[in-house]
Amino acid sequence: MKLSEVKKALAGLERVDFQFEDGSFVKEHFHVTEVGQITKAYIDCGGVIRREKKVGFQLWDANDFDHRLKAGKLLGIIQRSEKELDIEDADIEVEVQGTKTIGKYHLQFNGSHFLLIPTITACLAEDACGVAPQPKAKQGNSLSANSSCC
Repeated sequence: MKLSEVKKALAGLERVDFQFEDGSFVKEHFHVTEVGQITKAYIDCGGVIRREKKVGFQLWDANDFDHRLKAGKLLGIIQRSEKELDIEDADIEVEVQGTKTIGKYHLQFNGSHFLLIPTITACLAEDACGVAPQPKAKQGNSLSANSSCC
């Protein structure tokens, strides 16, 4: 889901809810502690140089039971971030604190609330490594069989 799609969804909502894959929701008193652009440049295990840009949201269980983030407030935070940080219309990556570590999620909208879709890791140069393609794995660029890899 791109930032423009999130803004469109927020414009039609009063409250903001995020639902995990298991059906549970992020606690209603969460705070959005960050909205920003994430730029990543790296070399995968097959030697291919890659660049990504995402928009990051960080959600935090604030234990602040007296406040609830309204859709209009989050939309305002996003708009200010776009203006001040020159954020592009990129895919959203949401970080949520789990019991032991931060979870990273993709985002979808079902018409009433946002769905947190788990992310996965994968070899990006499977053809060079001889690894069979995995379901839902991001495929890498074609490399010669002689390329070094994982």
